[in-house]
Amino acid sequence: MACDTAFRIIARRSLVALTANHEATCNGDPAALHQMRIALTHLRAAILFFSPMVSDSKRTQIWADLKWLNTHLGVMRDIDVAIERLKTINRRRPQDIPSHQAWTAKRADTHRLLARALVSTRYRRLVKNTSDWIEHGPWSIRKGKEAARKRASPVAAYSLRKLAQWQQKLLKKSRKLAKMDAEKRHRLRLLNKKLTYSIESFEDLFPDRKFSPQRTALKHLRKAQGALGQLNDDARGHSLAVDLEKDGGRPPLQFLSRKRAKRLIRTAAAAYRKLAALE
Repeated sequence: MACDTAFRIIARRSLVALTANHEATCNGDPAALHQMRIALTHLRAAILFFSPMVSDSKRTQIWADLKWLNTHLGVMRDIDVAIERLKTINRRRPQDIPSHQAWTAKRADTHRLLARALVSTRYRRLVKNTSDWIEHGPWSIRKGKEAARKRASPVAAYSLRKLAQWQQKLLKKSRKLAKMDAEKRHRLRLLNKKLTYSIESFEDLFPDRKFSPQRTALKHLRKAQGALGQLNDDARGHSLAVDLEKDGGRPPLQFLSRKRAKRLIRTAAAAYRKLAALE
């Protein structure tokens, strides 16, 4: 399979998954919102992964629009995750969540803004322009032997080399995990997510035998992703709580458990050690 064909397959299905969850997300379904965000992340990861082939005059605007949508979805998702975390902590009496009314009002306000964005002209234009770009963007007809060679190069050789490069970069940065602050851990998590989603996108495009090492790596990446994700959720939840405190709420100290943070960091570090041992 040529690289341009593989890119179109991955990008198409990501865009289909994104739009399939649009209506339910507009109606306030947290699960649909999560799936919409996952699809968007898969799409953005594919654009980055195949950047040598798909970089053209329209990509900058496509990327800016996808980033705009990701911001709207991310803000809503952060609130949903924070509320669910607080409900878990206060499972017996969820009505006693600190600043319960403030959190509920914050979610309602944020959802109104998200719903407005999802029915906007910019969103509709984003979907159409992205679909057109995937199928017939300038990248797909760029003249020159080098451009044609990149588009036609076998995806197996390119992807395995690219995945190895991203994995090496991730492992190098992960060595300093224990000393990272929340922002650096967040950047490490994004790199982990980019690699994880790229491997997932290729799972059904390769023979089982050739893809077996990547599936093993994926297990450790998902373990690290889960731990880093929880750390990021706690940091975002605390930030949201501080903002609510300004309006008369009380910050839930549960978001700041040092014991939990240390345990999650150990989990991620162990996953990266196992990932490094595969090389």
